[in-house]
Amino acid sequence: MAKKLAFDKVLFAVIIILLAIGLTMVYSATSTVGRDNPGGRNPFVVKQAIAALIGLVGMWLAMHVDYRIFRKRPAAYLALAAVMSLLALALFQPALNGTKRWILIGGMSFQPSELAKLAVVLYIAYQVARQQERESIHELLVPCISVIAILSGFVMLQPDMGTAGLVAIAGAIMLFLAGVPWRFFLGGAAAVIPLVWLAVRYEPYRWQRVTAFLNPEADPLGAGFQADQSLVAVGSGGLFGLGLGESIQKLHYLPYPQSDFIYSIVAEELGLIGALTLLALFGVLLWRGVRAGLEAPDVFGRHLAWGLTSLVVVQALLHISVALSVVPTTGVPLPFLSAGGSSLIATLVACGLLLNVSQHA
Repeated sequence: MAKKLAFDKVLFAVIIILLAIGLTMVYSATSTVGRDNPGGRNPFVVKQAIAALIGLVGMWLAMHVDYRIFRKRPAAYLALAAVMSLLALALFQPALNGTKRWILIGGMSFQPSELAKLAVVLYIAYQVARQQERESIHELLVPCISVIAILSGFVMLQPDMGTAGLVAIAGAIMLFLAGVPWRFFLGGAAAVIPLVWLAVRYEPYRWQRVTAFLNPEADPLGAGFQADQSLVAVGSGGLFGLGLGESIQKLHYLPYPQSDFIYSIVAEELGLIGALTLLALFGVLLWRGVRAGLEAPDVFGRHLAWGLTSLVVVQALLHISVALSVVPTTGVPLPFLSAGGSSLIATLVACGLLLNVSQHA
């Protein structure tokens, strides 16, 4: 057994800095809510602060429970079964905003699809670690693709196409890093792309997002409004930004500035320098996550670290791409920054597992 060392202090520092920036930006992006409410109460900041505390506790626990427990079959399958049960339970909950993504517990809500992203990483890392005992690549692909399809399917039923896509992307990246040949990915893409097209084309709001992305000027006050206002926010920031708390787009111009478009507010208030600094922090997280995987003492730890890192970084890049109108609107939160307790808690737990791997060499 490898000797347990000190955790990666650079990675830990980046996580805490991103968390601090996130709490600050949620406060800034929702400052009008506090101003309009009696007594200046801002529910977004209160919920985000509570989620941060819960997430830090979860991160601490994830750091101090040996990650190799999930390398064992009972733990791997129990975690997967628990997440699938929660996803199924969410479908029987009352609809909120036309979706069934939340489980309501004592006046509070939790989004189990955030756990689905962690579950797919843990399960595929477990299967990759067992691959050396097998004779065929198909013995790896069949269970992994089945789990990816089931988890993505549950999330699509909620419906939440952005998170379902992240589950699939994280799984695909892990299989690629495990050495699965290119021909399997080409075959998978040939099967999945028509299904994605059908899911988009025959769901009016999804198709509207695509057409608005391709030509936002065609309906600037309707379908193209979010993309246009996001670009206005990014462009208004200039090099140094308007100043913390000075965003104009958060004044009921840009929809969901505290969640879906928090990066736009960062660019508006902190400018190009602030936006690039945030990108650099995620770049450091990517570097240290890859390093933790390279130095892991076993195959399971290596692919667990790489899977968790890709999960956080790909989600960040997707959110930023939406803010810059590089891809259609997805509603995917920016890790650490976007308002949303479930996302923040799951991200911090994922980082705790990543720090856990970094303690072993």
